[in-house]
Amino acid sequence: MRIITYNVNGIRAAIKKGFLEWLSTNPADIICVQEIKANEEDVPKAAIEATGYHVYSYSAQKKGYSGVAILCRTKPTEVIYGNEHSQSNAEGRLICALFGDLYVVNAYFPSGTSGEERQTYKYQWLSEFYAYIQELHKKHSKIVICGDYNICHKAIDIHDPVRNQNYTGFLPEERAWMEQLFTTGFVDTFREFNKEPHQYTWWSQLGQARANNKGWRIDYISVSEPLRANLRGAAIYPTIVHSDHCPMYMEMEL
Repeated sequence: MRIITYNVNGIRAAIKKGFLEWLSTNPADIICVQEIKANEEDVPKAAIEATGYHVYSYSAQKKGYSGVAILCRTKPTEVIYGNEHSQSNAEGRLICALFGDLYVVNAYFPSGTSGEERQTYKYQWLSEFYAYIQELHKKHSKIVICGDYNICHKAIDIHDPVRNQNYTGFLPEERAWMEQLFTTGFVDTFREFNKEPHQYTWWSQLGQARANNKGWRIDYISVSEPLRANLRGAAIYPTIVHSDHCPMYMEMEL
């Protein structure tokens, strides 16, 4: 099974840049996309379904903002939209799907870039999400967490760790949250197979950052510890350019 996570920075904008043609190449069995930026009625489901994927989306209440979707070749056993937290649901930040005994979580973490209020909410969301995942883990042993985490875990995950140490996305509290996740039952699948630096999933649209590979690795696929032995590969696709992010994939044998 191959799973991809991809912040598309607007599903309709990505389609104009060749997203549907890419889907037609059958890149994965399950594709978790974030920041679809479309109300439910504006998600181009028919066009996506024509490429062979079923589409399940969860939009933000605010028009043109946030939102997540799961595209999959096989219909899931169940789809779960949101959780018990009203603000997270209003912002369309979480959708999950059950495929047999495999629980796939697709999350779009808050960024905190627009000011102190949003950074405060980011910390709140992280706390709520961690509690949610730990409760989920009590019921399901096989969990995959895809998403734009909006956090670089370690210095190797960001092009300039010294200058960015006081910026949201690389703050000590955020990195400590990532460390907590990866020491309490979850595995960073990319780092299981790739130990080298300069491998990123997002680049600023300013100053030729992508051309110069001055990026951040903020998109992750994490799996629960029981799935570690099933992992067969993981990689980033920096040449896929429908967005300011690029997709990453994880492959496992079930």
